[in-house]
Amino acid sequence: MARMYSGKKGKSGSKKPVKKAKKVWLRYSDQEVEQLIVKLSKQGYTQSMIGTILRDTYGVPDVRIILNKKISKILTDNKLTPKLPEDLLSLIKRELNILKHLEANKKDQPAKRGLLLTESKINRLVNYYKKKGILDKAWVHDREKAKLLVS
Repeated sequence: MARMYSGKKGKSGSKKPVKKAKKVWLRYSDQEVEQLIVKLSKQGYTQSMIGTILRDTYGVPDVRIILNKKISKILTDNKLTPKLPEDLLSLIKRELNILKHLEANKKDQPAKRGLLLTESKINRLVNYYKKKGILDKAWVHDREKAKLLVS
């Protein structure tokens, strides 16, 4: 499938192993992995960072294989989910960075297009999360509120 905005094609990238079995060399039990996830979340790490830390530091290849749950489900069970989903928050941060860049470089047309694309991605994601019930139906994306949310 083609990319949405770049005109490029292809689906290259790394793939997870097909075999979905618990590794023999894994040192941590199910409860220890869950406690690590809760501890890292309380330290302020996002879900993707928790997965990366577990992989790189603790040698946990995939949480789903071990616990049969995603990291987000574990955080939901322990009432540690953030107010906004991680992907939406990162798009909002990107929008604010582009706005900051445009204040200094008013005639940067590619940055203006990037801002439009980022705003449309945010709007699509907000509509999706409203349909799924993750965000309130009355939630509206506003740049001024976004500055407060990120800081």
